[in-house]
Amino acid sequence: MPGAWTKKDLLGLDDLNKEEIELILSTAESFKEVSTREIKKVPALRGKTVVNLFYEPSTRTRVSFEIAAKRLSADVINIASETSSVRKGETLIDTGKNIEALKVDIIVIRHNYSGAAAMLARNVHASVINAGDGWHEHPTQALLDMFTLKEKLGRIEGLNVSIVGDIAHSRVARSNIWGLTKLGANVTVCAPKMLIPPAIGQMRVKVTSDIDEALADADAVNVLRMQFERDAQNAFPQQLEYFRHFGITKERLQKAKKGIIVMHPGPLNRGIEISSEIADGPNSVILEQVTNGIAVRMAALFLAAQANENISHENTD
Repeated sequence: MPGAWTKKDLLGLDDLNKEEIELILSTAESFKEVSTREIKKVPALRGKTVVNLFYEPSTRTRVSFEIAAKRLSADVINIASETSSVRKGETLIDTGKNIEALKVDIIVIRHNYSGAAAMLARNVHASVINAGDGWHEHPTQALLDMFTLKEKLGRIEGLNVSIVGDIAHSRVARSNIWGLTKLGANVTVCAPKMLIPPAIGQMRVKVTSDIDEALADADAVNVLRMQFERDAQNAFPQQLEYFRHFGITKERLQKAKKGIIVMHPGPLNRGIEISSEIADGPNSVILEQVTNGIAVRMAALFLAAQANENISHENTD
């Protein structure tokens, strides 16, 4: 059974062990019921303040964290970099310390630089939750993906999960690989060769550029967004070419394992990485992922705040 959560921050799944990941998932399971109530609130974080500090555009993740915090009865403040003192040259650490001086309890940060969340966490006493940092990690997305897998298939250990798409630039892929392998899943990554990082094999995954091979024995396929905005050197395949060779279509799923689950972290590029017929079809759990994100983020906020409170009490004893 999972033990107690002792970390004030949630920075990535690479830092967590199997028991810690399982504790977040089991806590999320208990929180999911809250969203089915007529009054969708519990007082778990009443009196706490959560700041969403986003340096990159976001819809699903920011709104999901906001709803999660409010369902825990926390007060929520949203700060976007384009409307903050960042535009005047303020550093991330100074921004964090000024926010903390307002007596906030949790800072949820999304940043375009890898390691930004960890740097902030080292410089503030508030809990820090990583909502995506550069190409590094997106832990709560991977956690909600795993939560959805477990909910739909009953387990994670022993599952064959294929991750298809822009592996090179994907923080979602990295967090999923670390989480899934720690929980005993078999992971395959599939992409054009220029989108497969050279060291990816060291992460205990199978690597292929053959989409049919990736789908053949998969219990689930997690389809990543093609990040064409990062293609500064025009090295990516053309969009229609990519869809022809790697797109998830009805024809490809018909050759895959019956009942294969199709996932996507969003936003969708229909007709590029996935057809509308599949995105909206019976194999898709994409909207269920969005729903489950609230419960997972409630768990992350609750556990981090609880651990930080315990740490503070220990330091004052």
